[in-house]
Amino acid sequence: MGTRRKVGNLLALAVLGTLAQRPMHPYEIASLLRARGKDRDMEIKWGSLYTVVRNLAKHGFVEVVDSRREGARPERTIYRITDAGRVELVEWTRELIARPRPEHPGFTAGLSVMAALGPDEAADALRERLAELDRMIAADRALLAEAAVDVPRLFLVESEYELAVREAEAAWVRGLLDELTSGSLPGVDAWRRWYETGEVAPELAELAERGIPED
Repeated sequence: MGTRRKVGNLLALAVLGTLAQRPMHPYEIASLLRARGKDRDMEIKWGSLYTVVRNLAKHGFVEVVDSRREGARPERTIYRITDAGRVELVEWTRELIARPRPEHPGFTAGLSVMAALGPDEAADALRERLAELDRMIAADRALLAEAAVDVPRLFLVESEYELAVREAEAAWVRGLLDELTSGSLPGVDAWRRWYETGEVAPELAELAERGIPED
């Protein structure tokens, strides 16, 4: 189980990682995160960036080092990472890499109730997902190849991982789709009969009743 962190938003991790390079103001942090595509690596709510930075400062992970005003522009506060912030960055990063934790993607939720669709409709949905995955994989491969020309692999490993995950998902979806369309998926005939007639096969009825407490 992961440590309960004082500032647990993953955007905070990205902010600490950025400030570990040099002091900067929040607008500059946001610009760098966008330019580096960090919003593809983690869910980022850009509107909460200033709140995250203030919370990091509140808990001593970053501190104000300077405030600047250029012409008529609003004053910009420059932050730098503290020693405590560097410790937090290292420990948090190690935890995320070393410890698998349950994740709940929407696809898993959809698969858990896939029987609500008929086999043919489910197959159509899987075809649609597979086409989108193939498009994303092609785009990811192209971007990775372009970036690898002048970016060290150390800074591309998260993109390699995302590509590998998508490729594995596409292979799994393709296999499930093949089973559905060929009729070799166990239970598909009972599923189809239930969807078309409302008649629940005994084995499916038994499964549906499992876990329901007795009166």
